Amino acid sequence: MPTPTPLPRIAWIGLGIMGLPMASNLVKAGYDVTGHTLEQAGLDRLAAVGGTPAPSVAAAVRGADVVVTMVPASPDVEAVAYGEHGVLAHAAPGTLLIDMSSITPRTSVELAAAAAGQGIRVLDAPVSGGEAGAVEGVLSIMVGGERADFERARPLFGALGTTVVHCGPHGAGQTVKAANQLIVAANIQACAEAVVFLEKSGVDLEAALDVLGGGLAGSAVLSRKRHNFLSRHYPPGFRIDLHHKDMGIVTEAARAVGAAVPVGALVASLVAAARAQGDGGLDHSALLRGVERLSGIDAGRAGRAGGAGRVGGAGRVGQAESAGRAERAERAEDTGRGGRR
Repeated sequence: MPTPTPLPRIAWIGLGIMGLPMASNLVKAGYDVTGHTLEQAGLDRLAAVGGTPAPSVAAAVRGADVVVTMVPASPDVEAVAYGEHGVLAHAAPGTLLIDMSSITPRTSVELAAAAAGQGIRVLDAPVSGGEAGAVEGVLSIMVGGERADFERARPLFGALGTTVVHCGPHGAGQTVKAANQLIVAANIQACAEAVVFLEKSGVDLEAALDVLGGGLAGSAVLSRKRHNFLSRHYPPGFRIDLHHKDMGIVTEAARAVGAAVPVGALVASLVAAARAQGDGGLDHSALLRGVERLSGIDAGRAGRAGGAGRVGGAGRVGQAESAGRAERAERAEDTGRGGRR
């Protein structure tokens, strides 16, 4: 009987709201996972589930067969990938680098080109499903890069998600993720408007959401965010700050290819407005607060984050949870420089 092929050794960079449960699921699946983030709490939680904390990117990457990065934005990916302390400087030729962050397609293409010069193969593999999907291991994973590399990574993806699709060449995964974020934001905004319309009309909201969820208006957004809409409680599964960043990616990428996204542009403005009014740290379902404000309802009466605040960040590998950091990422995205280090 042939000896089973050992599972690849994994280096995981970024242990935030999404990264930590994803890395934990790989540990549960039997992978040897060494992880790094800047926040000690993230390292401690990884150790608690059986992973190995590392004090630096270089230490995590050393000896790894696969490196996974899961950080908030293009500048963060570039910060951990480039430079003397980055992944490309310390990963061995033949290593597979899988970036699961949500960044610009352009950044993914540039990273793949830079890594190829050092014999490192790259996949862009952003995910959808939020914190709940990450915890449950049922994420949707959209992948760009070489088909052979995708097939090599398929077992790993299988421990993280249930819908795993190769979408095309480098950058294709990020393009599909941008479209995903456009659809999700528009859906949340439509649900929020429906909630206010129903309540102002005197309809039993819970009953209305029951019947809407069973018809053509039903969606993953409506089912997953139903409790938030009913309770006005918005603990961050995916923060408005990050969706604001993603809507910038959508509008920039659409402009680059000449695609009109009029609804996307409007929703991007509403997301930006919610952030400007102090809701950036709340879950993106808190777009409901913006509709309430426009409708003359005191959004402050119930819309609290509850356990929000800092939830274990992944920014610059674990510290991009503040609005100021998100603004720096946004400026880098808008100028196209991306902050390579």
